[in-house]
Amino acid sequence: MPQSPQSQWIDDPEEYRQKLFGLLGDRHPLDVAAMTADTLTEIAKAHTPEQMRHRPFEGKWTPNEILGHVEQTEWVFGFRMRRMLCEDQPRLLELDQDLWVQKLNPNDKEPGELIESFRALRNINLAVWKQMTPSDLERTGQHDARGPESLDTLMRMMAGHDLSHIGQIKRYLYHAPSN
Repeated sequence: MPQSPQSQWIDDPEEYRQKLFGLLGDRHPLDVAAMTADTLTEIAKAHTPEQMRHRPFEGKWTPNEILGHVEQTEWVFGFRMRRMLCEDQPRLLELDQDLWVQKLNPNDKEPGELIESFRALRNINLAVWKQMTPSDLERTGQHDARGPESLDTLMRMMAGHDLSHIGQIKRYLYHAPSN
């Protein structure tokens, strides 16, 4: 599947995994995942919707679009997680995240609306994650671009993905105009 410009930075799947694992460090992924919605809420409350919709760099997402991506990705993580838990070696389809952001247009939504939608999805998914056994976490799926991944890997990537985008939102808001 052809990659859009925003997605092309992921050249090496293992390098991408290691980047996310590095952000996670020694923290438990579910502890990080449980705090993400609150962290995003604090960030959004400290900024105006206009600042959240400001595009800091040509060709990059706005902080609000990043919130939309995080919300959309939570749906994807939940779907992949359920397939891996319930099916043997499911195929995990790659997606074009830029097309999702473009077509679902999160800049048309309020930051709080995106965060609350994310929070609801995350809480539903956390309930499933918390019920998994160690043997469940060994179950695998076959990602189209990254190859085989276990549920444990997906869980750690989910938390690292949260941290990556929280950092990105903070960096981008640094460049937002003051109100």
